[in-house]
Amino acid sequence: MKNVMTIDGQQAVITYDPDIEMFRGEFVGLNGGADFYAPDVAGLRHEGELSLNAFMDECAKRGIEPHKSFSGKFVLRVAPEVHHAAAIAAAANGESLNQWVAGAIQEAAHA
Repeated sequence: MKNVMTIDGQQAVITYDPDIEMFRGEFVGLNGGADFYAPDVAGLRHEGELSLNAFMDECAKRGIEPHKSFSGKFVLRVAPEVHHAAAIAAAANGESLNQWVAGAIQEAAHA
């Protein structure tokens, strides 16, 4: 995936902040904020490890589950014409709209 760094099995989205001329990483899928900054990739990985370790240690101290849980359900709002086109595409593939959308999301997320 583009702009994603994996540190100790946890994924962080990486962006560049031109105002401070540094890269910023933010872990996703955690029950709280754990971000980190560095001017280069090696430094970003090091700072990410420190940030993640501190976050996990704090969760352990407080007895908090560090990872978000995902139910597999969410509401998606699209324009009516997009909904119509998706329903046609799903039917053309012999799938329910839910199956078709889930497949499209899975394909896009793993690209």
